[in-house]
Amino acid sequence: MGLLDMIGPVMVGPSSSHTAGACRLALLARHLLGEKPKRVEFGLHGSFAKTGKGHGTHLALAAGVLGLTPDDERLKESLSLAEREGVEVVFKEVELGDVHPNTVRMVLEGEKERLVVMGSSLGGGLVRVFDVDGFEVRITGSAPTLVIKNVDTPGVVARVARILADDEVNIAYLTVSRKKRGGEAMMSIEVDRPLSEVPLRYLEHLSYILWVRQIPPVMG
Repeated sequence: MGLLDMIGPVMVGPSSSHTAGACRLALLARHLLGEKPKRVEFGLHGSFAKTGKGHGTHLALAAGVLGLTPDDERLKESLSLAEREGVEVVFKEVELGDVHPNTVRMVLEGEKERLVVMGSSLGGGLVRVFDVDGFEVRITGSAPTLVIKNVDTPGVVARVARILADDEVNIAYLTVSRKKRGGEAMMSIEVDRPLSEVPLRYLEHLSYILWVRQIPPVMG
């Protein structure tokens, strides 16, 4: 355990869970979309819905989706900044079932993509994105992470692992999820360092790969 684990993250307050964590979740969602969003709908569950405004959750979520970090002073003005940048931000209270009380469902729409991302703020600024478009994932923001949407066909996981190994990238944690056999699937791969540009572009152009996102760490 380090010092920051005890005193919390460097951030614009007031809450590591409701402010820093919320900002990081939205920042991860922006990276997953892969482009600047035009519209974002935040569905606030549990404690996020009940006490979010008082803890700055709305401001933090808007800041994250604009690409800001929890220690950015502009966080306090994020809703005005979103309006100036032409990003529509909508908040709703939702019931998401048996999930962590600090959970948000984010529906992001860009020029090319639409993505539904669900994640929880776990306390002390720690976060976990656990669902992307209905696929189970594990994205903590603590290390570089590759998220790959692909056709569910034999050998894909092994081929991706081979590409990473050839670039001397070590896999720390891997999840694979599919909705039905032979349909679409998704991998989330936490790695020791980012994949280099050439193998990343090679991976993106494989016929059975639908899209790839290389997510940088957001825990700072």
